[in-house]
Amino acid sequence: MFKKIGPGVLVAAAFVGPGTVTACTLAGVQFGYALLWALLLSIIATIVLQEMSARLGIITQKGLAAVIRGELRTPWIKYVVLSLILGAIVIGNAAYEAGNIGGATLGLEAIFGKPKTNYYPVVIGGIAFALLYFGSYKTLEKVLVSLVILMSLSFLVTAVITKPDIAEILKGLFVPTTPKDSVLTIIALVGTTVVPYNLFLHASLVSEKWKSKDDLQLARKDTFIAIAVGGLVSMAIVIVATSIYGTRVTNVLDLAKGLEPLYGNSAKYFMGIGLFAAGITSAITAPLAAAYVANSCFDWQVGMKDVKFRIVWGFILFLGVFFLSFDIKPIEIIMFAQVANGILLPLIAIFLLWVVNKTAVMGKHKNTIVQNIIGGVIILLSLLLGAKSIFKVLGLF
Repeated sequence: MFKKIGPGVLVAAAFVGPGTVTACTLAGVQFGYALLWALLLSIIATIVLQEMSARLGIITQKGLAAVIRGELRTPWIKYVVLSLILGAIVIGNAAYEAGNIGGATLGLEAIFGKPKTNYYPVVIGGIAFALLYFGSYKTLEKVLVSLVILMSLSFLVTAVITKPDIAEILKGLFVPTTPKDSVLTIIALVGTTVVPYNLFLHASLVSEKWKSKDDLQLARKDTFIAIAVGGLVSMAIVIVATSIYGTRVTNVLDLAKGLEPLYGNSAKYFMGIGLFAAGITSAITAPLAAAYVANSCFDWQVGMKDVKFRIVWGFILFLGVFFLSFDIKPIEIIMFAQVANGILLPLIAIFLLWVVNKTAVMGKHKNTIVQNIIGGVIILLSLLLGAKSIFKVLGLF
């Protein structure tokens, strides 16, 4: 099984993190099944963009940032674009790493209880460090596949036990509606699924997994299945949250408490395992993505064992643990990360669409007309999403 599974599972592991769990929980509690269509659209957009990224990685055997750097001929434009990419990805991932470790901490608290001294962030940071430092790509892949399967089963079993209304689910999936005050929740659902750094991570990892153009079909299958499963898990969380009436749920652990009447005390363990897996997988992939981006931007051309590569992911992992251990809330950094990612997603989507249309880069594997139309629609939507997320942070929306 592990030989056939590729980097797609890391993409799924990265976007189904604590942020997704929280956004999906609140969407279900506040709006029921009504916003499932937004998740469906997000999953389709993610599959389309990640397929382009994977195809680029296999054909060029380079990371996305390296290809962009090679195709930008004007020096000042090249430096501005690479600086923006590097700043948004590295600083943004450092800010969100605290949230990932925090999510895994909540999972441990649900399973083992809250300790007098908050040492869980250090434990989680230690696990992530060990996997990144001592593990090869194949080891990481196996660990993350196992955790994603564990997380998926936790949420899917919970969703089945709630006995959802299938007709209402189908209506929510295929009949788009925007209930009052739901716009920001829709933005959150899309924003936690279509993750900019995954485009860099995927292009870099497929070139380590597959070396031949003949493997394109395997990469497409891997991308589709992994992201579809990740999307199914996100939908399961919305469905679980819908079973709780009222708006008394303020976090994911309240969701577990709300499910206790259905099947007893085991609810918090299901939710705890799922949340821990979501946090630990994202806590590994976020630093890894940042290191790959730095590798491409600076043209280091080094592997996972190189000191420079380890310094980048180690720095981001350290910041995440530091913020959580001392209850420091990096509000300014998180605000910058939101603004940067709001600008970054459409920017990267535009550059990705540009390079996968270049015959000099992709040869006969460049985009088809249909792929370009879908890609164009995604860019327009991401521009709207980016503008609204920036306005939200600046208090203008």
